[in-house]
Amino acid sequence: MAKRVFSALYTLWVFVIFTGSMIIFLPGIVLPFLFGERSGWLGYKFIWLWAWIFDKLTGIRYHLLGRENIKVKESYIFVSNHTSFLDAPGVRLMIPGEFRPLAKKELGKIPVLGLIVKSACIIVDRADHNSRKQSLAKLTNIIQSGLSPLIFAEGTQNRTKEMLQPFKDGAFKIAIDTQTNIIPMVVIGASKLMYPGDVLITTPGIIKVVAGKVIDVKSFGSDVASLKQHTFNVMLQMMQANQ
Repeated sequence: MAKRVFSALYTLWVFVIFTGSMIIFLPGIVLPFLFGERSGWLGYKFIWLWAWIFDKLTGIRYHLLGRENIKVKESYIFVSNHTSFLDAPGVRLMIPGEFRPLAKKELGKIPVLGLIVKSACIIVDRADHNSRKQSLAKLTNIIQSGLSPLIFAEGTQNRTKEMLQPFKDGAFKIAIDTQTNIIPMVVIGASKLMYPGDVLITTPGIIKVVAGKVIDVKSFGSDVASLKQHTFNVMLQMMQANQ
């Protein structure tokens, strides 16, 4: 019982930091995007500051590994796993500069967070074929503009005990269509702090964010399935090696 009470109080503290700092930085995050994509870099500076404060004040520390694999002036498709909202600060701290995550439309309905998602992300309605098609077109435009998209390859949060769920095709189809290399990225340890399907955070702790070596898309020709399977295998090995 005492452990559950501690978890509830700790979860409340983490929520206050997560949401409170987001509210404080909301103007700095959202307003730059009102002036167009060219101003997006400033919004992402404020998002980085929010992530840094979350890392420092919650007791949840993010260890970033493999950051040297990301070249600042290169465009990639970042392909990551996804377990909970605890992933977000670590992913932001890992990726230098600005990028564009693909986010489900449901996130846009959440107070405060929804404003940020609508400003800084590409929204997709997974149940709508036209929305999925439009999001793929927007992702292609993002790459052509020199920015890097971030795609959670499983399509949603992994709430199972499996390390990874089967990947969707989208990220790999775009990679081949645009000939953009992939950076595989894994978040490890978040599910130990916040069990899949639970709303409580059990304890402070360490979450690893690992960026793997570049996957050269050209070597896969037009074979989306092979690229997807190779990326899955690489990310699974990364998770197993960093447990």
